[in-house]
Amino acid sequence: MFKKNKRKGKSTRIDTLIGQHTHLKGDISFSGGLRIDGSIAGNINATGDNDSVLTLSEMGTIEGEVRVPNLIINGTIIGNVYASEHVELAPKAKIQGNVYYHLLEMEMGSAVNGQMIHMNDPEEQILDLEHHIVDDNNSFQLEQKD
Repeated sequence: MFKKNKRKGKSTRIDTLIGQHTHLKGDISFSGGLRIDGSIAGNINATGDNDSVLTLSEMGTIEGEVRVPNLIINGTIIGNVYASEHVELAPKAKIQGNVYYHLLEMEMGSAVNGQMIHMNDPEEQILDLEHHIVDDNNSFQLEQKD
């Protein structure tokens, strides 16, 4: 988990650690590196730069929306994920929600119960997208956030 990121030589530097027996309720905004071994009930947003990395260990869980440039998942997320740069799904990663991504690595054993939407254009603002159900057939449309 503390290995060098293969993309652009970035490392998974940890500025903030949420421990295994910690349970937080509320939204989190961060920059730099955030590692979660505990559980979060709330949305997580990276602010500032495209180098921020969220690492979710196999003991970690998030119930809420995640909007970060870089994401390494080996735990469980219940909610939509928006990653403008890179998503790495490790073998025990479980996501119940849609994943909007630019680059994706997915290892055997990981699972996504939702749609995986690749965003080709680097100019698209993935972190500013919103997901809306538009009819009973579960079709959707993407809109820019305010």
